[in-house]
Amino acid sequence: MTGASRGIGKAIAETFRSEGARVIAADIAAGDWPPPDGVTGPGVEYRRMDVTSADDVRRCMASVFDSHGRLTVLVNNAGITFDRGLEEMTEAEWDRMMAVNLKGVFLCAKFAVGFMRRSGGGSIVNIGSLEGLACNPLHTAYAASKGGVHALTRAIAVDHGREGIRCNAICPGWINTEFNDAYFDDLKEREAGIAAITALHPAGRLGTAEDVAHTAVWLADPASGFVTGQEIVVDGGRLCRPSLPDFDAMEKKNAL
Repeated sequence: MTGASRGIGKAIAETFRSEGARVIAADIAAGDWPPPDGVTGPGVEYRRMDVTSADDVRRCMASVFDSHGRLTVLVNNAGITFDRGLEEMTEAEWDRMMAVNLKGVFLCAKFAVGFMRRSGGGSIVNIGSLEGLACNPLHTAYAASKGGVHALTRAIAVDHGREGIRCNAICPGWINTEFNDAYFDDLKEREAGIAAITALHPAGRLGTAEDVAHTAVWLADPASGFVTGQEIVVDGGRLCRPSLPDFDAMEKKNAL
């Protein structure tokens, strides 16, 4: 899997490991290797890989297959994001977003499917986003990249289904990660911000990285064997609720 050193990726790696899977965590993380806060223990291997480099991806996939004799699951989690409006965004920023978030998924899937075919089939799990279906302000490039991931997911499912290779995308909503915690930390009223975001979710809480991880494990398991080409939304119901004001919290004209 890619992007395994923190956040959602770390939770996915840990959940697969706890289920007895051998986890190959490929990451471009700088500094100490393996990452000091990454998942460790029996069954976990770390390998450096830049998802935007075809040579890196090709070598990593071949090395995994040569070492273990099979490759049956690929989780494409590596991604970046930043806030930038359409007019302010530079071409270089756009290209970087597409290179990591979309080209990276393409390259990893491209070089994995042959080894999955030789392994008797497999499951590709792409981490898309709720923002591939809807969009927050200043996320032009991010939303476009994730929409591309969703379309690519369907195309892979169509082209490789008869080879026993499934491909699905998980679309997380608001998930409690280091990145989102930093967003709340920047607010003058942190607790009010958390309450406002939580109120958008019919589930009554924010998501956890483990919510996404358990969905990824299910999509990799034969139990989901008839599920392919799908966008699995993991958002606590946020997308199905229109963003209306909370009228119940407003003071009524005729309140006693």
